Amino acid sequence: MSNPRIRVGIIGLNPGIHWAAMAHVPALAALPGDFELVGVANTSRASAERAATAFGLAHAFENAQALVASPDVDLVVVTVKVPHHHALVTAALAAGKHVYCEWPLGNGLEEARELADLAEARGVVAAVGTQMRVAPELQHVRDLVAGGYVGEVLSTTLVGSGGQWGAMTDAAHAYLYDVDNGATLLSIPLGHTLAGFRDVLGGFRHLSARLVNRRQTVDVTDAGTTIPTTTPDQVLVQGTLDSGAAFSIHYRGGMSRGTNLLWEINGTEGDILVTAASGHAQLEQLAVTGANGDATAMTALMPPPGSYEGWPDNAVARNVARMYALIAGDIRHGTRSAPHFRDAVALHETLDAIQRQQ
Repeated sequence: MSNPRIRVGIIGLNPGIHWAAMAHVPALAALPGDFELVGVANTSRASAERAATAFGLAHAFENAQALVASPDVDLVVVTVKVPHHHALVTAALAAGKHVYCEWPLGNGLEEARELADLAEARGVVAAVGTQMRVAPELQHVRDLVAGGYVGEVLSTTLVGSGGQWGAMTDAAHAYLYDVDNGATLLSIPLGHTLAGFRDVLGGFRHLSARLVNRRQTVDVTDAGTTIPTTTPDQVLVQGTLDSGAAFSIHYRGGMSRGTNLLWEINGTEGDILVTAASGHAQLEQLAVTGANGDATAMTALMPPPGSYEGWPDNAVARNVARMYALIAGDIRHGTRSAPHFRDAVALHETLDAIQRQQ
């Protein structure tokens, strides 16, 4: 007998260009034997009903509490703004549900620790959406480095642009410019990218950092207003990795007319370069080039074509689908293969160490 499908309820699903609609819905559709998307809860019943109608879902829940309490939901997916993660994940865990929460897990390290402790006490699968870790390109780079393609790693350089945290935004994203909301240039694009970076090169042994707020205001274009910004738009980190290799990181707000993601790994035997259209490496199609030995020019160094077979063509949905596949295995077999809440705590600890340099 085949395993029954895992029934999913999403908190924060709206039609259109919203994250859950662009990433989670097609990701779940790519795994029809594992998952069934059954319901949604939003800020109002009317909003939930619109989403349920748009996506053909059985349940439009009155509120998030009704979703997490429903016997028809096995896995609760939290895709709302960071300040709401703690309360919603806590409610889902208290109801004994498996949880998939977007990154950042909490608004700061202490919230993340509380949620990880609660998840372990409840004995459920608790996954965090650091999906760069499961991108085929990232896993290929990890294997290349581990296999000695670059020899001993001497240094690495990472430069990225955040897209947001620039001179302009819209009302839907204005909350990103208040540092107290925990959704910052450091925590979101750099945090996501560091999750993959750490898988390839390990953690930080020593670091120094500066978080700089160069723009004091931001124009909210669709509201015709200007608001203060309290979150840094320049993040600079440097130091040494656990291996002893040197590292240098610069993430900046907005977008550059030049480089928007460049991650270079330099070793005694070769070099690897990862590039993309923005510093949100978790949702971009990554391009990998490299050279080693006697080669003097970088050439394509992408994963084998088989790495992409059976997955969505779009990197946004593909990486999230690969997360869901791991979650399905963890739920069914009691494993811990998907990035989990304790992993999230470790990443939050790194970000906290950077923030404490100020």
